[in-house]
Amino acid sequence: MISKNLTIVNPSGLHLRPAGVLSQTAMKFKCDVLIEHAGKRIIAKSVLNVMAAGIKTGSEITLICDGEDEAAAMETISKAIEDGLGEM
Repeated sequence: MISKNLTIVNPSGLHLRPAGVLSQTAMKFKCDVLIEHAGKRIIAKSVLNVMAAGIKTGSEITLICDGEDEAAAMETISKAIEDGLGEM
């Protein structure tokens, strides 16, 4: 299991479009992908769970990847988040 702290930088937080990008990216990997935010763990492969978390711009999250391809998942997903999930 590996984890990384990240800041949500896209201008409108994790609404439908960026949440969809995040979930679709996470689904490409076999490992479990979780987001920790405000004391909750969110399954990143579920766009509804990501949207329901209400994660806003500037929020600090912890991305957690656990499984056989966790390193590749961490690299790809964290880069997508750092790049604004297609909104920047």
